[in-house]
Amino acid sequence: MRDLVVLFQKEWRENTRNFKILWIPLVFIFFGLSEPLTSYYLPQILEAVGNLPEGAVFPFPDFTPAQVIMATMGQYQFIGMLVLVLGFAGTISRERKNGTGTLIYVRPISYFSYFLSKWKVIGIIALVSVWLGLLTTWYYTELLFGNVAAADFFAFAGTYSVWILFVVTIVVAMSAWLPTGGAAAVSLLFVLVLQIVDSLLGAYWTISPWKVTIYATEWLTGSPDASDFWWSIAVTLIAIVALMIFGVWMSKRNASKTKV
Repeated sequence: MRDLVVLFQKEWRENTRNFKILWIPLVFIFFGLSEPLTSYYLPQILEAVGNLPEGAVFPFPDFTPAQVIMATMGQYQFIGMLVLVLGFAGTISRERKNGTGTLIYVRPISYFSYFLSKWKVIGIIALVSVWLGLLTTWYYTELLFGNVAAADFFAFAGTYSVWILFVVTIVVAMSAWLPTGGAAAVSLLFVLVLQIVDSLLGAYWTISPWKVTIYATEWLTGSPDASDFWWSIAVTLIAIVALMIFGVWMSKRNASKTKV
């Protein structure tokens, strides 16, 4: 436990020094703010900068509050995931490369504590960033478009948080396994490419970690199928645990190579 506390403090200081605890939340807040504002003022924006012919009229859809929040999540699913993957893909691999990891590996620490300290810090930064962004969206959606029930919003955000933890675990586990470039590439494969595959072929199955984001949005428009929802959550949590075990094992395996 003492190892975990010390390593957690070290990791937190490092992310403070490189300003990740500042700029990553700001990215999510920016998109959480820009989506409702852009959707609301889109006609005025096009009129001001679109160089439209005089008298031209384009009908714009009336966005529902739920659609605005889902649009923000859509931004997070691409840009937000890129930020998390590229921002943290080197969290273990970079230490292994620059020799910092060697200094840690030669000490009598638990590899589980080493991996978990990084996972916890990155998880906190990611979850706080996403929640700040979603709360910003919710606030401005209430002002500009209408009400989204608090129970629906928190069910949506809570479900989406499970997906975020899944992404964080993938990134840290891949960083424990591969060099930074490889970790980023494989993480993007899992997070973005397989998500596209699931959206194209997902009609053939209803349970997978990549379904969690879909079930999250369904809280805003009703409620997801209870059985499929809870099974997907359970499978995702099992995948998180499996990835953590894999990450700890790879940390230990690469540490033995480093020592040699």
